[in-house]
Amino acid sequence: MIDVKTCINDSQEKMDMAIMYLEEALAHIRAGKASTRLLDGIRVDSYGSMVPISNVAAVTTPDARSITIKPWDKSMFRVIEKAIIDSDLGIMPENNGEIIRIGIPPLTEERRKQLAKQCKAEGETAKVSVRNARRDGIDTLKKAVKEGLAEDEQKNAEAKLQKIHDKYIKQIDDMLAEKDKEIMTV
Repeated sequence: MIDVKTCINDSQEKMDMAIMYLEEALAHIRAGKASTRLLDGIRVDSYGSMVPISNVAAVTTPDARSITIKPWDKSMFRVIEKAIIDSDLGIMPENNGEIIRIGIPPLTEERRKQLAKQCKAEGETAKVSVRNARRDGIDTLKKAVKEGLAEDEQKNAEAKLQKIHDKYIKQIDDMLAEKDKEIMTV
């Protein structure tokens, strides 16, 4: 027989995963402010394997408008530069032989709207995942009723799942509102 607590915990775990995915996705969306996380998705070839830039260089943000990359191996300058140019960041790195500097330009109004739309799409994907987790949980509870679970317990568990679902949807909305504010702030 299916345990109600296990069912709810499984659903909640799936919803947590959706939130973690959204946090990661929003971190990679450039909001006109320098962040070392912008480079997390960029991989470079280091001795035959593809690794994040942070594995082959010191990545820092000296101010709100720039990121500096100081490779530990001088031979990595060209590789890192090429990886940044080829990425979807859309920023040209500057290399002075000592460090690679990436200047984060202020966003245009059109680009801000584009990024806000991208955030909404990511948020919608997360919401769909949360809803799917709730639906899977409810389906599991309905199967449990056929296997002998009391209908009252099922209804209570469904109500609990709905409350958890609402909490996660609100959390997603809050995250999106915060990111939207960050993007739209000039």
